Amino acid sequence: MLAGLPYSAVDPVLLEELGAVHDIIHRYNAIVPSDTNARLAVLKNLLGAIGDDEIIINQPFYCDYGKQICVGKRFFANFNFTVLDEAPVTVGDDCFIGPNVSIYTACHSTDPIERNSRREWAAPVTIGDNVWIGGSVTILPGVRIGNNVTIGAGSVVTKDIPDNVIAVGNPCRAVKGINM
Repeated sequence: MLAGLPYSAVDPVLLEELGAVHDIIHRYNAIVPSDTNARLAVLKNLLGAIGDDEIIINQPFYCDYGKQICVGKRFFANFNFTVLDEAPVTVGDDCFIGPNVSIYTACHSTDPIERNSRREWAAPVTIGDNVWIGGSVTILPGVRIGNNVTIGAGSVVTKDIPDNVIAVGNPCRAVKGINM
């Protein structure tokens, strides 16, 4: 799965791991929001890496495995952040994620027979430093978003976005450069 090769989404080992992580997520989402120490403790154990203790992920938060998610310093994600981390998801420093943002790494066949076999594959997502992802953005598998980027609300990011741009739309595309 992590190598980007086809795997069975109904593999018993993966399903057991998913169940355990979903139990942790359920407990995380039930923590009183003002108990920042308890929330941080869960995130430190759940995520693959965090840049510092200044990260905030507002509840509710959803992910599949957690350990494939690495976030940099001063990371902030608003409500309903969803990460399907069948492949690595790496986010740089000083990134802000708006509400209802989804990051997907899992890929499914467009052929219904193959799709119904439950075979899938995954592709990593990488987000650079100083990125703002607007509300209700969807980021698809295999995408790289550069440094110093703003992604406009409601965008669907299907392809790589270069450094130092504002990008919007479906499909998302750079519409303006940012002078650095």
